[in-house]
Amino acid sequence: MTTLLDGVDAVLFDLDGVVYAGPAAIPHAVESIAAIAQPVLYLTNNASRTDAQVAAHLSELGIATTPEQVVTSPQAAMPLIAKHAKPGDPILVVGGDGITVELEARGYRVVRTAAEHPVAVIQGFAPHVGWKDLAEATYALHTGIPWVATNMDWTIPQAGGIAPGNGTLVSAVHTAVGRMPEVAGKPEVPIFTAAMERVGAATAIMVGDRLDTDIRGANRAGIPSVLVLTGIDQARTVLTAIAEDRPTHVIADLRELHTDYPETRETFERSTGATYAEAGRAAVRRLGAELTLVRAGEGADTLRAALHLVASSEFGPAAMRIDPALLA
Repeated sequence: MTTLLDGVDAVLFDLDGVVYAGPAAIPHAVESIAAIAQPVLYLTNNASRTDAQVAAHLSELGIATTPEQVVTSPQAAMPLIAKHAKPGDPILVVGGDGITVELEARGYRVVRTAAEHPVAVIQGFAPHVGWKDLAEATYALHTGIPWVATNMDWTIPQAGGIAPGNGTLVSAVHTAVGRMPEVAGKPEVPIFTAAMERVGAATAIMVGDRLDTDIRGANRAGIPSVLVLTGIDQARTVLTAIAEDRPTHVIADLRELHTDYPETRETFERSTGATYAEAGRAAVRRLGAELTLVRAGEGADTLRAALHLVASSEFGPAAMRIDPALLA
């Protein structure tokens, strides 16, 4: 049996949509993570919570977690800040405890106004961030000092629904100052580098539910990516994604990290010119730019077969005609 965990030094997880949804654990997540023998790390773009707060939340769900297992975007931002500042220097913060705790632990002085002459600005999401905070960052950045953003997530899930994320707030400052920040969180590489270095891993896999952050980031970092279908992205977005956002593997839920991962088999039918892909019982056909379901499989098998044919096609996903049955 060959599983996705074979030959891996560490397993990196996104949180929301992968491990939990709101206050509750995703079905099968707790026991599946507990059964992993390798070091487990949790990568979060959420800059409003500290590593200790995230670890406490996971522990409450039944996943024993230490703060050292949590890699936050503010932590990933610290090496970027260190390129421009030394301990004792004032750093203007737009954000909350997730950032200030990390800065103060390294000896930086947290300030909130441009009048305090900061040497750099770091910006991350916190619910209390308002116009005055963005204005102070803008005043300071007009002097030409470095600017680091913890992440560029356009949205953030809240109890009331989907709300503007840090990316929207960064965009407001960008519009005012005419330049973009360095970014530490997913899909940028620094947060993956920080995770790998923390446990001395040479190989890892990244398990996430979002193509534009988890999967794109893992692909950029050269880490095999695993999309789990318990969160945001599903068959429609997977099959129409650009190459940079395509996952290496797809699983229905975290139990499949421990099961035999089916090999996708490709065959060519010379008489019709059709190419077939099979995964488990699932079979999908590609003829020219047309992708058609032949036989549905179990779990994520159908999507695996379809994704294989999309990835190997000479046509881009935008030019392909995909069977609606594959997009459901």
